[in-house]
Amino acid sequence: MKRAIPALLLLAAPLAAKAVCAQDRPLEVVPSVDLARYLGTWYEIATIPQSFQKGCVGVTARYALRDDGDIDVVNTCHKDTLDGKVRSVHGKAWVTDASTRAKLRVRFFWPFSGAYWIIGLDPEYRWAVVGHPSRAYLWILSRTPRMDATLYDDLIHRVASNGYDTALIKKTLQPPGR
Repeated sequence: MKRAIPALLLLAAPLAAKAVCAQDRPLEVVPSVDLARYLGTWYEIATIPQSFQKGCVGVTARYALRDDGDIDVVNTCHKDTLDGKVRSVHGKAWVTDASTRAKLRVRFFWPFSGAYWIIGLDPEYRWAVVGHPSRAYLWILSRTPRMDATLYDDLIHRVASNGYDTALIKKTLQPPGR
């Protein structure tokens, strides 16, 4: 038994090193985002839960272009159950990297804003993965309230390879749908 523990540690070391290295790398965004295609409603499939989302289920995010070129953001959820009280918060987002349009900032309460980086995006804009350079925030989004399990597992694998702690990710309850 005493010999098995060091052997297991030697086997685990490369995996731990890989995770540490991924977290030390700068978070990469997708090469390009067509904001006109990104606008509209997204369903939150999974997230690293944050205190401001406590008790939220049936979460959606709606993005619409503003006259000034920025983006209106409306996040909506139901409190505790899908029939629970509806809560919404309104904000604005703006592009901070014009070359990719994948790095944005979002503000819900002045003067505070946060990074909103699109780190995964389906070529047909059916799903998106949004993260933060610290890797403390993550959202897996879909145009529909349900996501294929194989696709979901693939996205979880992708975010793990980008240094996210997948044990922190929780699925979001959504209404039955497509």
